[in-house]
Parts: sequence; structure tokens; C-alpha cells
Amino acid sequence: MADPMADPNDHPASNPEPASRIQIYLLPNLMTAGNLFCGFVALTKIVEADAAAGSFNTAIRHALFFILLACIFDLLDGRVARWGGHESPFGRQFDSLADLISFGAAPAFLVHRIVLKDVFLEYQEIGWFIASVYLICGALRLARFNCLASLPGGSGTREFLGFPIPAAAALVASLTLFIMWWEDREFPVGRWRYVLPFILVFLSIMMISDVRYPSFKSINLSVQRPFAKLAVAAVFIGVLIVLRDKILPLVLPVIFTAYLVYGFIRPRISRRMRREIEDADELEEPNQSP
Repeated sequence: MADPMADPNDHPASNPEPASRIQIYLLPNLMTAGNLFCGFVALTKIVEADAAAGSFNTAIRHALFFILLACIFDLLDGRVARWGGHESPFGRQFDSLADLISFGAAPAFLVHRIVLKDVFLEYQEIGWFIASVYLICGALRLARFNCLASLPGGSGTREFLGFPIPAAAALVASLTLFIMWWEDREFPVGRWRYVLPFILVFLSIMMISDVRYPSFKSINLSVQRPFAKLAVAAVFIGVLIVLRDKILPLVLPVIFTAYLVYGFIRPRISRRMRREIEDADELEEPNQSP
């Protein structure tokens, strides 16, 4: 029998629980905003590049700098979120949107501006199509990652399925930086620039491939490291800072190319060697990674 003194507003059906709020954490998303800002500035610098005015090389160098800086922001936002235990679906989606601009649209537009625009003079649509393939594959790569990361146990994976789009953008930017250093004043009329469209198409295929790459999320920079590793890292960073104009155009392409190749040789090396390279205590099974 119902209580005649009961308040009808106390009934559970008429007083539902409020929907859970979207979790938005300041510092990780601030890093992601920095990533997006760098991608936008890179695009503006590419648009401003004018060969007739003599500012082409300077504008392209600035664009490359901002693409690489976006990679640093992208590296920091995920690590800051994991350090503070602030990983959230909002941060994942925001990060993917920023990545699509900084590492999808910016490198595609860069290669089109440097090479494809001049190659297909009569059929400009072909150049745009080649550049758009990279952008579309990058978007597919990000969408697949988000879907797999939303599955139970997917967000903490130590592996990426397909070549990560930030690494792809960094490889394109570092190779362009190397070509500018190699050709010096002949850029962008030299022949080495014609390598970039082939690299772009190959990276497009790799991003949607089934080749697995370590995410290096298990590396813990807060713990103490052996003295030898610390000394080598300090010397290496010091050399990069002092000789950045001569060393970076050589070192960066080697690092990202080695990461690209590592995905192919990774299944063929022992688990012990993989643990040493990836600095992981344990390796996940293939079906656990996105």
C-alpha cells in the first residue's frame, strides 16, 4: 500500500540521477591545444611560402619546426595524462582532432606545396589526390585507434597497430629538413624533393597496415637510471643543442626511419631483445593491442 504522505518527487523514476560530467583535465589538454596550435601555424607558414619573394625556404623551415614541435606536445600530453592518472575519452578525442591537423593536413599540404604542385601543372587534381591519400589514411588510422582504445583493456596498450601518424609526420618533416640541408640553396628546385611523394604514399599504407609498433608508454622517466645511460643521454642532448643546425638534419631522419624499419624486424627478434629495446617489463600478446 502506498504511503499517502510520501512526496511523489521522491520516486526514483521521477528523480533520475544526473548524467556524469565529461572529464576535462587542464594540463594534458593544454598540451594538446599546443599541438593543434603548432599544426595551424605550420599550415599558415606553408601558405606564406613564396619562391618569388625569396622567403620560400625560411617559411618552409618554420613550418617544419612547428610540425616537429607539435610532435613534442603530442608526446607530452599523453605522458602528462598518464602521470596524473587523467586519461579520459575527451582527451583521446581532442588529441585525435589535433593530430589530424598537425600530422595529417600539414605534412600533406607541405609535400603538395614543395613537389606535387610543380609536377602536375596541367592536372593539379592528381597532386591534390596524392596528398589527400595521406590525409585520409591518417584519419582512418586515428579512427581505428580510438575504436580499439575504447575496448576493455585497450587504453593501456604498449603497442600501436599501424605506423603512428605523429611519427609519420615527423619522418616527412625530418626528411624535408635533410633535403633542405643537403641541397642548400638549390631547394626546392633540386631532384631530391621528388622522393617525398613516394615517402608520403608509403607512409599512408603503413598507417593503415597491420604492422605493430611499440608505443614506449611503459618507459618510466621518474625512476633512477643506470649512470652510463644517464651520461650518454646527457651528452647526446648537449651535442644536439650545440650543433643543432648540422646534427638535427642528420639525426632526426635516422631516428624516425629506424622506428619505421623496427616494425618489420620486431617480430623476428627475441622477446628478451625486444624488452631491452622497448624498456618494458613484459610484452602484451598481439590481440591485446590496438
